[in-house]
Amino acid sequence: MSGGLVALLDDIAALARIAAASVDDVAAGAAKAGAKAAGVVIDDAAVTPQYVSGADPSRELPMIKRIFWGSLRNKLLFILPALLLVSAFLPWAIPFILMAGGTYLCYEGAEKVWHKLRGDHSDEKAPAVQRGPDAEAKVVKGAITTDFILSCEIMVISMNEVATESIWVRAFILVIVAVAITVLVYGAVALIVKMDDVGLHLTTKDSARTQRFGELLVKGMPAVLTAITLIGTVAMLWVGGHIMLQGAYDLGWHAPYDLVHVLEAPAAAVPVAGSFLGWLVNTLCSAVLGIIWGLAVMAIVVPLLKVLPFGKKSGHEHEEGDVRAELAGYRPAKHNEDSGR
Repeated sequence: MSGGLVALLDDIAALARIAAASVDDVAAGAAKAGAKAAGVVIDDAAVTPQYVSGADPSRELPMIKRIFWGSLRNKLLFILPALLLVSAFLPWAIPFILMAGGTYLCYEGAEKVWHKLRGDHSDEKAPAVQRGPDAEAKVVKGAITTDFILSCEIMVISMNEVATESIWVRAFILVIVAVAITVLVYGAVALIVKMDDVGLHLTTKDSARTQRFGELLVKGMPAVLTAITLIGTVAMLWVGGHIMLQGAYDLGWHAPYDLVHVLEAPAAAVPVAGSFLGWLVNTLCSAVLGIIWGLAVMAIVVPLLKVLPFGKKSGHEHEEGDVRAELAGYRPAKHNEDSGR
């Protein structure tokens, strides 16, 4: 009897060790996958505050909450099952999906750099007059749609990092990544969006030091948003370029990545700082490739968007700008219908 009990306890202990090892594997896999998707995460956090810009302060957090749940729903109910099915039945397609996503990141990053260099301020839309739930719903829908594209990239990159795990471990890891990254992104967005309100509140306090700190927060937030946008753009180019390098290497075209390794080797040989310097050279090469590839894609895509019916964005952009501005309570200037008055 005692022997059977000891054997049972041994079995329970063995199962506990296996479970603990599995938890460790999942945690390690989630950390690795999340780190690889960091570039897209930064860009996601940089893009989202624009959607609540100009909204009534009392509506900012409710809007972010709705976008948060929409983002989480997209990741868990649509993207995750699709990726698991692809990884189970069409694993050969993952590198191509990843490279398609990398091309999108390069294109988006290059487009931002291009418009910045040209001094293009087309994103600054004229404000409109009415407020209300319809305007808010349209803005939230637009934010969730944009987030869906970025979420696909995050999940595909994460999936690629744990492709060798069993399907159940992959599923657990991707659930953890989806929840953790969504909480991280929209927690950061909420903090960024409300930081100026915190600063304004601090300026009403009696302490002169507290007031100065509040003024610093209010004045510093535009610079913070600019810095986040810049970091997000660089991260998109770096991640996108690295995906293209690695994808080409995995598909048999070794020359581009071999050249990067040749350039990386002298920096990696530097004592003490070699590891960091090697990574920096690799990252810079990836970013350069990212912007070159992105500009090449722009040269093809932009002319097509001007002639294809679904690519004509001017009316949609104007409408979206007006809808966003409805939340601020202003009226746009009328052009065509009022030009003769």
